[in-house]
Amino acid sequence: MTETPQSTAAAHRANGRILLDKQSPAAYRALVGTAEAVRATAADAGLDRILVELVNLRVSQMNGCASCLDAHTRAALRAGESTRRLGVLAAWRDTELFTARERAALALAEATTHPADALAQERAYAEAREVLTDDELSGVLWVAVTINAFNRVSILSKHPVREVPGR
Repeated sequence: MTETPQSTAAAHRANGRILLDKQSPAAYRALVGTAEAVRATAADAGLDRILVELVNLRVSQMNGCASCLDAHTRAALRAGESTRRLGVLAAWRDTELFTARERAALALAEATTHPADALAQERAYAEAREVLTDDELSGVLWVAVTINAFNRVSILSKHPVREVPGR
């Protein structure tokens, strides 16, 4: 059976929305390439995988992106993160479970996600400067910017969270 323009277009839709990544694959591949470069930048800056995944998760929590929350929860667990810390991540300010570096990164990620709050952004940036190097600070900002972009793609496409076989 050959694909018609209508069948191809239908394959790029779900829940009444276009699947942005499928509809414009070259743009999505460029975003994936950006994520790969950001991952390397973060690693080169000395940011461990757990901290990167905490940033990815916190931003995804704030944006309400179920697909990214699912993917990055699994990635955090693979990196060695505990379920206890993942369970309280949304309330990270109210626990002693996160290091000063992680707290600075999380505050900076939140300020990046909600940039309209200029005062919170300045405060987060100043606090991050106290515990993160310039390279680490840049890495955290790029991780937050990139996951925000992926959150938008997933939310606007209504990417589903699928059941894992055997669970």
